[in-house]
Amino acid sequence: MEIPLQNSPVGDARTVLVVGGAGFVGGYLVAALRRHGWHVLRAVRAKERQLAADERACDLKTMLLPEDWVPLLDGVDAVVNAAGILREQEGQTFEAVHVAAPLALAQACATRGVARFVQVSALGLPEDGPFIASKHRFDEQLCDVAVSSVVLRPSVVYSVSGSYGGTSLLRALAGLPGAQWLPGEGRWQVQPVAAEDLGELVARAAASTTTGIYEVGGPVPMTLREYQRQWRRWLRIPGDRVVAVPASLVSFAVAVMEALGRGPVGRTMWRMLQRGNTTATDAADRLHADFGLRPQALAEALQQAPSQVQDRWQAQLYFLAPVLHWAVVALWLLSALAGFMTPADDILRLASGTPLVTWDPVMLARAGGGADLVLGLWLACGWQPRAAVGAMVVLLLAYTLVLGGMVPSLWWDPLGGLAKNLVLLPALAVLWVLADRR
Repeated sequence: MEIPLQNSPVGDARTVLVVGGAGFVGGYLVAALRRHGWHVLRAVRAKERQLAADERACDLKTMLLPEDWVPLLDGVDAVVNAAGILREQEGQTFEAVHVAAPLALAQACATRGVARFVQVSALGLPEDGPFIASKHRFDEQLCDVAVSSVVLRPSVVYSVSGSYGGTSLLRALAGLPGAQWLPGEGRWQVQPVAAEDLGELVARAAASTTTGIYEVGGPVPMTLREYQRQWRRWLRIPGDRVVAVPASLVSFAVAVMEALGRGPVGRTMWRMLQRGNTTATDAADRLHADFGLRPQALAEALQQAPSQVQDRWQAQLYFLAPVLHWAVVALWLLSALAGFMTPADDILRLASGTPLVTWDPVMLARAGGGADLVLGLWLACGWQPRAAVGAMVVLLLAYTLVLGGMVPSLWWDPLGGLAKNLVLLPALAVLWVLADRR
């Protein structure tokens, strides 16, 4: 299929398409590009919702030909690709998302006359795993496409204003009361770069004509132990005691998470951490010479933005959220069991002398057990957890109002009875909020 040439932009207006602009890193890239005067379009997965004015529908697993990208490139002067997946799932593969789709995009850019292509890759070695290998495979192929391009390979990306995936886990470990927990001895080296600095670098690269592959990291390497220590002090968590978790135990946990397809750290990230994730010795000088930027040190970034109580909430709720999740699942399944197993005579005795006796209380108990079972399993499977929690709130309110009105003695049950619902309802509200996690 022949792809028509792109229309020239009008006046000084510049438009950039950011693929992966709705992600954690992508948000900082978008903000920096806007500060530099770009009109930003974000290519995102629609997920059955109405798109915002600056969004364009994009599903990388299906956009594998140059012509698939044509509708998104009308009037676009530059493209930034920050899309990526940490593990394969739901039909998304490393080959499609990291190689085939961005290569088709780059080829479409070349044919349409898009002036610039900025690739946000990742620092590491192909032997670290398929995530890095696929990223680097596209980096190399991009150099052969007839479009002005640059590849940026950042080390660990953090931000004082938020976190995602592995950085959320590390911040949570740094914020544990009593002691911070470290994988191994925390001796492995990283060279973290602020997401804000990466965004600034991408904005400068989009306006530049410099080509090549650049490694991006902080000024000097630092051990994971020092990285965590600085975050703990920033969070204002007292105590410097460290608990070293054996590397073999961490490897086992990573293997379990990989098998389940869940968790913030996969085998690739674990291998990268163990090997060390640092840039070449001349990387900072190259960035400064070609883009006029030296990424700041972690200590400097933390000094510029003092932590607030909300930062400690975020760190310390990280592990409490799944505990609350599974506690609610267990409670609903136990409630289902009680609804099924409680003898009919006991149910009738409880309902005796109340309006509930005319409602066939045994049937209601069995039906309530079935509803509890469905909701408990729904929340356990992890599909649309907010909808599951919302349904639980509705059911719990119905239990509270109906049983509390018809059987008032339940309010005075010495073991809590209906009174426990007064605590469980706000607990479900908290779980509903915490369902939105990164």
